[in-house]
Amino acid sequence: MAGKLYIVATPIGNLEDITLRAIRVLKEADLIAAEDTRVTRKLLSRYDIHTPVTPYHQHSKGGKSRQIAERIESGENVALVSDAGTPGISDPGHELIANAIERGIDIVFAPGANAIIMALVVSGLPTNHFAFDGFPPRKESERRSFFHSLRRESRTLAFYESPLRLLATLKSMQAEFGDRRIAVLREATKLFEEVFRGTISEAIERFTARKPRGELTIVVEGSSETAADETETDPKDMLRSLISEGLSERDAVKQVAAELKMPHRQVYALMLRLKEEARDD
Repeated sequence: MAGKLYIVATPIGNLEDITLRAIRVLKEADLIAAEDTRVTRKLLSRYDIHTPVTPYHQHSKGGKSRQIAERIESGENVALVSDAGTPGISDPGHELIANAIERGIDIVFAPGANAIIMALVVSGLPTNHFAFDGFPPRKESERRSFFHSLRRESRTLAFYESPLRLLATLKSMQAEFGDRRIAVLREATKLFEEVFRGTISEAIERFTARKPRGELTIVVEGSSETAADETETDPKDMLRSLISEGLSERDAVKQVAAELKMPHRQVYALMLRLKEEARDD
């Protein structure tokens, strides 16, 4: 008889934030697949858990996923854990879960801590409709395009971000969103937990004066624009605007095609026409 894959949420900081069920599952499992075995062993030591641990991280690739799935099919119960919080959200656990579903393996979820939900709740921003968009792109041009595509999203938006890129991300947000309300949750549930609430410009000022540290979750107010506020957009004007803001021609064409739902070839032709007009001038 095949075993089961247990998806086990673990604390995001404070080791007391673990459920009794999660402790039992980790103790009874035949194997624990951990994103970072060093982090997981600290948790296991705290609760006197001696289940064998195997690494399962972003560099494991498909081979490790298949090996774990085959062990489950042979009768073993495997518990999947991430560094912190709920596996499968912005971490490599998704591949293993998808592989297990494809093979018909039973999946059991032991819920628990989640930084996104915590940040949304403490932000004070609307939570009836929200969207999580993971980590913003690292490159400035891609990040601007990313936020530009979200500028009319009315739902509250949530993101993860590194402290090294927080200021750059906030500046890209301000350029595309304007000065909306924002909350930044830092070091959730840990000793130096902090929640900043204010506007994007105030957040830039705050984190320029005091460099951020630790893990960060950003929650941003959704757009107040409505369909009635939107006017028909000229793709050529949009191309000019994006290029003047520093985007490459390639990124500008890609963004306009995506936002206006136009064929890429057609937008590229408009770009060539703009270049010809500039030469004629």
